[in-house]
Amino acid sequence: MSHLFPTYARWDVTPIKAKGAYLTAKDGKEYLDFTSGISVCNLGHAPENVKEAVEDQLNQFWHTSNLFQIELQEDVAKQLADASELDLVFFGNSGAEANEAALKLVRKSTGRTKVITFVDSFHGRTFATMAATGQDKIKTGFGPMLESFEYVPMNDIESLKAAMDDNTAAIMFEVIQGEGGINEGDADFLKEAERLAHENESLVIIDEIQTGIGRTGKPFAFQHIGLNPDIVSVAKGIASGFPLGAIIGRSSLSEAFSAGSHGSTFGGNPVALAAAKETLSTIFNDSFLTDVTKKGEKLRYLLDEALKEETIFKKLKGKGLMVGIELNEEAGPFIAKAREHNLLILTAGTNVIRLLPPLNVTEEEIEKAVRVIADILKK
Repeated sequence: MSHLFPTYARWDVTPIKAKGAYLTAKDGKEYLDFTSGISVCNLGHAPENVKEAVEDQLNQFWHTSNLFQIELQEDVAKQLADASELDLVFFGNSGAEANEAALKLVRKSTGRTKVITFVDSFHGRTFATMAATGQDKIKTGFGPMLESFEYVPMNDIESLKAAMDDNTAAIMFEVIQGEGGINEGDADFLKEAERLAHENESLVIIDEIQTGIGRTGKPFAFQHIGLNPDIVSVAKGIASGFPLGAIIGRSSLSEAFSAGSHGSTFGGNPVALAAAKETLSTIFNDSFLTDVTKKGEKLRYLLDEALKEETIFKKLKGKGLMVGIELNEEAGPFIAKAREHNLLILTAGTNVIRLLPPLNVTEEEIEKAVRVIADILKK
């Protein structure tokens, strides 16, 4: 009997060791891991430089509380602020906490309560972030949602205009929807959405929890388009698997988050921050990000060449090393088939296979994964 709530549809894989792009299970099978902990282990499993930084911090202190001056918080905040061209950072422990903080901040700073998000979005599973999510299945059975959220279709500017009013505190979106199906926002639409929001004196929150920290070939996905958000939420890949989330925002918002207005007991934990500092030092590097772009292009090219004649294959989606393979039928059965061939991959939405390899994946590993995917789809 398990003493865990059955909240996850768990795979029949019990990890005992993981290194780089590979995970070893209790039964001795070794898997090529193209999930990266769902875009968390962006440097692969147990990168040595991050491990050394964590061990060094463990030998100093683990936790004190946010009543103390913690230099690592300032260091990592500067890394995030510099990379995003924003100013101030608040640390939590997860993506949901980051989005909670963003939602509280926009309501307090504007004095408004309405937030517009997009259909098929995913922003978390707390009550506020669940309410912000544009998918009904996430909300089933939990009763009335937090009010003042409105959902519009991605890339539909007229619907967004109709939803905007003088009580709109913010619009909130993912540049590429991860859980919703690797759905990309059109650049012109997102630029116009940002313009409309600022014209209405509303704020712009960009959820970079899955797309951020180098996943798409830039520090943040919004930088491909040249957007200027007021708040960016990050988590997942920020600390190579240690729990950490953050919002990055403009200095003009500082008064709304004054002393006592928000907090987190474990947010900005020194051990997680040690991992984050080393992770970001590696990823926020121009040559590293150029390699991510090149590897993403190779992955897409090989997939397209291998699948273009297959009737089951519809199209490729995504950017960098966030790649979706859209099928003409449900993707779920192929995830299990891939595990039989020692490859770990994910779904996104109903008909999309989602690939999230480590950002330092090798060309050989890319070729190996493509061969497996092509084999299971052809059969």
